[in-house]
Amino acid sequence: MQIVADLLVATDQCGQEGIKTTSLLSKANLSHSRLEKFVSNLTGAELINKIEYDGRNVFVITPKGRQYLEQYKKFADVAESFGLEI
Repeated sequence: MQIVADLLVATDQCGQEGIKTTSLLSKANLSHSRLEKFVSNLTGAELINKIEYDGRNVFVITPKGRQYLEQYKKFADVAESFGLEI
């Protein structure tokens, strides 16, 4: 769940211009094959959109992805208030 949140935060920070695969790899600190699996799940859940631009992929967060991120942050805050680590 933390990796998903990290990917969504990185994507959200880039706004409507989106984030390229290379930048997402470095911010999430994942291998390319692991990132592909996460991206596939995130696009399948409609949390991010994959846009092909000049032969490269750019990822943009969706409104549903922002909503997921907000709920995750609330959950993480509650868990932390009870001394739990996510």
